[in-house]
Amino acid sequence: MKKALSIALSFLLYSLVLAQTVKAPMSGDPPNPDDIPTFWKSRTKDVLAEVSKVKAGKARAIAVTPGGLPVYAVYYGEKDDLHKRANYNSAVAARSISYYADKGEDTKPIVFFLGPVHGQEVEGIVGLVNLIHVAETGKDYRGRDWGTLGEKIKRCRVIIVPCPNMDGRRRCPYDSFVGIPTTIMTKYGQGTKPDGTFWGWPGAKALHPMAGEVGILGAYFNDDRINLMHDEFFAPMAAETKAIMEIARIEAPDLTVSLHSFESAHSAIFQPAFAPMFIKKRINELAVNVSERFKREGIPDLQLIKPGPENYDEPPGKSFNLVSALHHTSGTAAFVFECTHGTVSESQPIPPVSYDKILDIQLCLYDEMLSYALEMKKR
Repeated sequence: MKKALSIALSFLLYSLVLAQTVKAPMSGDPPNPDDIPTFWKSRTKDVLAEVSKVKAGKARAIAVTPGGLPVYAVYYGEKDDLHKRANYNSAVAARSISYYADKGEDTKPIVFFLGPVHGQEVEGIVGLVNLIHVAETGKDYRGRDWGTLGEKIKRCRVIIVPCPNMDGRRRCPYDSFVGIPTTIMTKYGQGTKPDGTFWGWPGAKALHPMAGEVGILGAYFNDDRINLMHDEFFAPMAAETKAIMEIARIEAPDLTVSLHSFESAHSAIFQPAFAPMFIKKRINELAVNVSERFKREGIPDLQLIKPGPENYDEPPGKSFNLVSALHHTSGTAAFVFECTHGTVSESQPIPPVSYDKILDIQLCLYDEMLSYALEMKKR
């Protein structure tokens, strides 16, 4: 009862703030799509509404954003005693990860679903709100039965953070980018300079925090202008980053996804740049499973992006980002999943996917992750 009242109060207070802060696209830009189906739950108010209805799991506020918005995590499955004696780093030095997390035959697989740290990448929010609904009811918001997915959740310890960057999502005036020009997604996602030129990718990472030379502050960033994907992980600047890292440290997940989106017609799995080869092999195995599932479901094929070899005689070409940090904090097999936005351009004038297909992409990924985590337990 206390939890429900707390979430309800957060939802009420946030709704009052939201009414004063929601922004429309700038004059001359396409309007927010008016054909968005009811199952497309991408708004911050959708996240809070779903969290407030959680009964089978446990919802907990893990952070408050610089903009004053709550960030929630939802937990399913009782937490096993992992008999922790050391942190992950020290356990590795002691030549046995069991000193950090002693996982035996009787412990459940642990899977961490981390929603989009970039506020315009709304597809992961839609997927995770629907995943919570599946965990609670067995069905997604289309009414499609996902009973087997629900059963897999019951056999695991599952942590879901549907929207870690509530600030960025609130500032984004679009609830979907299906059929919207890629340039518009770039404008509101990575932001602009004072003269209106785009920061773009990877230019948006050249100024961090994103303060000073800013016209539109992109949804990439929280209200303190921090890109959570590239925070200072040894001394995090953002409360949201601290909370994410703390979940990984405490929970010791076997498998973690950081959900992102991009303009490609095909979704992709990106392996972490700085992780041991056995972790990369696991992610490769999972990617093969996901690719095969996508083919069966009629989803555009999956790309597997592997980091190339590093030349240590030159400046680094890859960053130690959130995904690598999650691994080195907890030993998790962490990876980035990039979902297609469904944007259009001169070279891609027709949306490559529909709203339905994007939700299928998300839920099929989650299903395959849980299947893989359960399969790994048998090895």
